[in-house]
Amino acid sequence: MVWDPADVAVPAREPADVAPTRHRWSEMASDRVLTLPNLLSLARLAGAPLLLWLLLGPHADRAGVLVLIASGLTDWLDGKTARLLNQHSHLGELLDPAVDRLYILATLAAFLIRGIVPWWAVAALVGRDLVLAVCIGVLRRRGYRSFPVTYLGKAATLNLLYAFPLLLLAEGTSGIGPDLLGVVRALACAFAVWGGALYLWSGVVYLAQFRRALRSSGEL
Repeated sequence: MVWDPADVAVPAREPADVAPTRHRWSEMASDRVLTLPNLLSLARLAGAPLLLWLLLGPHADRAGVLVLIASGLTDWLDGKTARLLNQHSHLGELLDPAVDRLYILATLAAFLIRGIVPWWAVAALVGRDLVLAVCIGVLRRRGYRSFPVTYLGKAATLNLLYAFPLLLLAEGTSGIGPDLLGVVRALACAFAVWGGALYLWSGVVYLAQFRRALRSSGEL
């Protein structure tokens, strides 16, 4: 599938015949709140402060790994159940990516404090989110919807969520045997580098879509 930057942000009142497929899917979302996907997202949300406490308080890395794994599984499950049960909702559209961002930021903060990842890597990933947050604010003030989640952005997030527990295991504080430590470190590095690269590239794609949206409205 070729992804056109115009597919991301279109005026909220634009006719349906010019709205892309992903946008129409957003319009078909319901206003329901109490759905199984939303409950799963809320459960993930409750795990974020627990993760921070585990990593920065008692340094309970084993428990932290379990929380990260549970977060990744419920992230997959909420999308799967939304499709299977036809429970796609506007709240879910906002909640799911917001919880993803929260886990990424919370884990990066803990890793930075503990010296697990370098400061420049954290600055690059956090800076990407800050820039896009400004862009979303600009779009909303001009009557546009926010960026929908793309396959590229989701792949980047999933790679990072896979990398985080592996990075914890690679610290050697989770009781992993020395024979497997080298393998875990290699996998952790691979997922972290690939996920970080995809995360930054998805930010570039979103910026291109942001520019295209402003150009289509005659503001550039």
